[in-house]
Amino acid sequence: MYNYVDISKEVAEALDQGRPIVALESTIISHGMPYPRNVETALDVEKTVRNHGATPATIAVLKGRLKAGLKPEEIEYLGSQGTAVTKCSRRDLPFIVAGKKDGATTVAATMIAAGLAGIKVFATGGIGGVHRGAAETFDISADLQELAQTNVAVVCAGVKSILDIGLTLEYLETFGIPVIGFGVQNLPGFYTRDSGFPVDFQLDSVEDLAAALKAKWDMGLSGGVLIANPIPEAYSFPKEAIDQIIDEALRDASSKKIKGKAITPFLLEKIAQSSQGKSLDANIKLVLNNAKVGAELAGAYMTLLKKAGSS
Repeated sequence: MYNYVDISKEVAEALDQGRPIVALESTIISHGMPYPRNVETALDVEKTVRNHGATPATIAVLKGRLKAGLKPEEIEYLGSQGTAVTKCSRRDLPFIVAGKKDGATTVAATMIAAGLAGIKVFATGGIGGVHRGAAETFDISADLQELAQTNVAVVCAGVKSILDIGLTLEYLETFGIPVIGFGVQNLPGFYTRDSGFPVDFQLDSVEDLAAALKAKWDMGLSGGVLIANPIPEAYSFPKEAIDQIIDEALRDASSKKIKGKAITPFLLEKIAQSSQGKSLDANIKLVLNNAKVGAELAGAYMTLLKKAGSS
């Protein structure tokens, strides 16, 4: 498998020395934000991870090579190319790799690469899920199946608000994927702190989170864990306001027959326009917040492994 993965020197040293590492996705760079703010945000997220004691491993595919850990110039390249870079999920990886092309990794593809590299914690904005109207369209993100089978903990601000949160939680339950609220009883709704849907478990410290991860994987219970970390209160939208904006964006997407991979970037752009850019500011703040918690969790998890190894 390492024939396909290039691990940066910084990340390789952290792996060899048993230091905490946080995987980071690249779709948010190429498809999630406009240039140059996407590059600035990606570098700020890496800085946040470092400032909280862990090594960042931004993941992408460049010229057919899966990369775990990008150079600043590679992040700049992805950001400046934007949507010209293929949005790459599980089904796309073999073809992007075999064709020696560039790919920006989604949550699912980032989990795969993180798993191959031996990285256990991944911080992102929000995960994909069951789209509204999925009873007719069967539009369900591959992120959910990846969580069901890949041993990586995903720190996020909940399920993206544009999705059907209730059905997404039902899907996660069906496949035995634990949904943990970090300090909260209800699932955050990405732009809002409370979606109104309860989580499976509330844990209030990264040490408790780390203990749960170790117990799960020690028992051979395959699959990831969804750790829902709410957006900082100062940047949270009122639920009614963001719901109205999302409903308008969904109607616009339906009228233009936009679907599949194109739907999420379209909706995020429409939401940014309707909120006068406030949603983009909120998106950046919640990603930075997740990077902080991800770094602290990775540190707590590695400390736990070292204690177990010395006992």
